[in-house]
Amino acid sequence: MESATTDYTIWYVLGILFLIYLIILFSNRRGKRRRKSRRFMDGKRRHDKNS
Repeated sequence: MESATTDYTIWYVLGILFLIYLIILFSNRRGKRRRKSRRFMDGKRRHDKNS
């Protein structure tokens, strides 16, 4: 009976680690998109501020 509890604990830990991995993965993708759009719009923003 105790070995079954231990097996479930391992799966819970692996599931939590996988969720943390997915959260980090998606937050990094969102950050990359923001940086790309910022670089793309950079000249336009400067132009708007100067005029």
